[in-house]
Amino acid sequence: MGPPEMNEALNNPVHAAMEPPAKHILDIDVAWLDWLGAYRCIEQALASDSQTVFAFLNAHNANLAVRNPAYRHALQHFTILPDGIGVDLAARALYGEPFPANLNGTDFVPALLTYLATPVRVALVGARADILQKATEHFQRQVPWHTFIAVSDGYFDKNDCDDVLAKLAAAKPDLVLVALGTPDQELWIEKNLGAQHGKVIMGVGALFDFASEMIPRAPKIIRLIRCEWIFRLVLEPRRMWRRYLLGNPLFLFHILRYRYWRRNTVGGSAQA
Repeated sequence: MGPPEMNEALNNPVHAAMEPPAKHILDIDVAWLDWLGAYRCIEQALASDSQTVFAFLNAHNANLAVRNPAYRHALQHFTILPDGIGVDLAARALYGEPFPANLNGTDFVPALLTYLATPVRVALVGARADILQKATEHFQRQVPWHTFIAVSDGYFDKNDCDDVLAKLAAAKPDLVLVALGTPDQELWIEKNLGAQHGKVIMGVGALFDFASEMIPRAPKIIRLIRCEWIFRLVLEPRRMWRRYLLGNPLFLFHILRYRYWRRNTVGGSAQA
C-alpha cells in the first residue's frame, strides 16, 4: 500500500470508542453485556463522531491471542464481544458467573441488523466471490431497509490493497463487515481502516459462509445446548479437529494458569 493511504489510516486509527463494562479473559477486556446492551452499544457507536471496531472472542481466538502478539495488540484497540461456551466457562472459573449473553457473530450480527430501525449502509468484505454475493443478497432480503454493498471478496493482496480501500471509502458505509478469518481480519482492519472507511467495523469470521447457506448451521436444539462446535467438528473434521480437540483443552489450561499463576506469582487478581 502506498504511503499516502497508509498515512491517512494512521491519522484516523481504529479504536474502541465505546467503553462498556468488561471482564478480563487472559488479559483481554471482554464486554459484559446482554443482547440489548450490545445492540445499544453499537447503535451509540453508529451515532458517534469516532470510529469503533468490534471483534469477537471465543476459545480459539483466545488461544491465537496467547501466541500471536500482533493479534493480541490489535484486540486491545477493539471492543470485544463474548462468543461461545468457552469464554463462558472462563468467566465462571474467574468470576463465578458466565457472561450475560453469548454474542456469537453468526447470531448477533443478523439480529443487530434487524434491531437497527434507522437505515444504514453496510459494506461487506471477504470470503469467496460467490459466497460474498449470496450473503449480500441474503442480508438485503432479510433486512431490506438497509443497503448492502459487496465491496470485495477476500482474495486480494492484504499488503497492496489500495483499490479495495478506495472502493470501501467510496461506498460511504456506516457499518463494515470484514470476513477474512481470524487473525487476518483483525490485523488488516487495524493496519488499514481509518475513519473514512466506516463508522463501525466488525470482524465477522465465517458469517458470510453461513449467511450464504454454503455451510449449514447446526439444528436449533444443538445450538441451544451450546454444542454447535460438535456439529461443526462432525461436518468438517479435517479442518476443525485441531481447533476443537486440541484447542479447547489448551484454552482451559490457559485459563487455569491465568487464574492461579497470575494471582499467586505476580500478585494479579482474577477479579474485575
